[in-house]
Amino acid sequence: MSPSLLTAVESTGHVHLIIGSNPLAGARCNKSLEVGARPVLIAPEDATLHYGIAKSVESGQVKCIRRAFTDADLTTLGRPEVDHVVDAVFVTSGGKTSFSTHISDICRRLRIPINVTDAPNLCSFTLLSTHTSGPLQIGVTTSGKGCKLSSRIRREIASSLPAELGSAVDRLGTLRRRIWEEDHALHLAGEDDDDESTGQSATFNRLITPSDVEAARTRRMRWLAQICEYWPLKRLAAITDTDIDNILQAYAAEARSLPVTTSNPSPILSSTELDARSSRGRVILAGSGPGHPDLLTTATLKAIRAADLILADKLVPAGVLDLIPRRTPVHIARKFPGNADAAQEELLSLGLAAAQKGHTVLRLKQGDPYLYGRGAEEYAFFARHGIALRVLPGVTSALSAPLFARVPVTHRGVSDQVLVCTGTGRKGAAPNPPEYLPNQTVVFLMALHRLGDLVESLAGEKGKGWPVDVPCAVVERASCPDQRVIRTTLRHVCAAVEEEGSRPPGLLVVGQACAVLSQHEGQRWIVEEGFDGVDVEDVPGLAARDFIPDEIETPGSA
Repeated sequence: MSPSLLTAVESTGHVHLIIGSNPLAGARCNKSLEVGARPVLIAPEDATLHYGIAKSVESGQVKCIRRAFTDADLTTLGRPEVDHVVDAVFVTSGGKTSFSTHISDICRRLRIPINVTDAPNLCSFTLLSTHTSGPLQIGVTTSGKGCKLSSRIRREIASSLPAELGSAVDRLGTLRRRIWEEDHALHLAGEDDDDESTGQSATFNRLITPSDVEAARTRRMRWLAQICEYWPLKRLAAITDTDIDNILQAYAAEARSLPVTTSNPSPILSSTELDARSSRGRVILAGSGPGHPDLLTTATLKAIRAADLILADKLVPAGVLDLIPRRTPVHIARKFPGNADAAQEELLSLGLAAAQKGHTVLRLKQGDPYLYGRGAEEYAFFARHGIALRVLPGVTSALSAPLFARVPVTHRGVSDQVLVCTGTGRKGAAPNPPEYLPNQTVVFLMALHRLGDLVESLAGEKGKGWPVDVPCAVVERASCPDQRVIRTTLRHVCAAVEEEGSRPPGLLVVGQACAVLSQHEGQRWIVEEGFDGVDVEDVPGLAARDFIPDEIETPGSA
């Protein structure tokens, strides 16, 4: 089978005839509208239109004809300038049926492009899986062998491209056109505009010397062509409108005042400056997990090793801080009662100053950065100042601490939902606690310093109806060597913490799930010391690929 001829069709004002009423017909209508065509939909009168189609028809974007298809539709519904012949036909019913075959035969005879869903042999053209960024379009086809695969290949290609490449293509196109116009106006264009279909000339890679008259006449266009050919895409994507304006001004001034044999250098874009732009400073917000260094994500560990400056929360444990290279400066947040806001502002100022100098700043937070960690506030702050950002998740103590304390936050027949709450509101205010649900496990973070008030708001006379005998667990310094778990009930939890003392950071887990794997009948509370939950033996040479099965089972397979 010969490969298809891939083309880009200018479709503005074309009439696309779409036959069907299913969601795919709606997708074809949307694609036609996207490229500037006018979709005409034909669907049986008794057919139910997909809601997306109905909305487009109601808004007037899509013309809908409620009747069966007739052969005359192909030659009567099109544009007057092409004798009312439609420009393309899409049959969305799918499969090789007598109806689809009939339409395909007529379209081929009339030389009307036709696409029939799931019937490659009936199609005279296929739609590519496309990525669009401004004037840049990338299309992938598997020649009817699998649209899902072509979509995946397209996503892989698109993800490898710089984000601003489409804008750069637009700017470079403007520069190319203006250079050609300037040369043409001054009768310096010595060569016709290049056409990629004819290939590169033999002199494309020849050294451009000022003494070469022919090279001088075409030096700008050749210089631009070589930039497009050889420069990294990341560098091209860093070009701005200001760069284009400066080049055009310099070129116009030079071209009008200097002879074609000038030895003055061309106003070339500074590759050093462009590379510096793509290497500007950035801030990474990352969660360090509950405490044990083995619970760091690989992405966060890489960020720790690559950062130029690390700004860490006060509660990030020593085991994690020990992973920071000696060469990397570290600033620990000076947060204490009454100074939290000032310490936060200090961290933001330090991070902003370092990022503006081109450094990579790691804002290392405990747990997960977006779970009661002010992560979104910090993201918004740096974004307002134009700093590039990346957020890396962390293992949150809200779920890992109960796990290490042998508390399954969900368990069949006991708890089918888990709720994460804060025990301290903004500026220390008491938050509104949740109502009691016997099938729910509630995890309270930042609650132990005001535990009495919290218990009163849950099980007191004016509380939320929590029984005082509901099991609970206080988990402190989860996953650290000095982890401690106090197992008790709401009735005795305040007395237990007062007698045993506090070991921050800690959290409170409340619900029947606390008694699934651990019992303390006959005791007001029990205390468990130590942690041994991450002793996983290292297997030399074991890589992630070793976990990929040779065969993937599908439903119904043996």
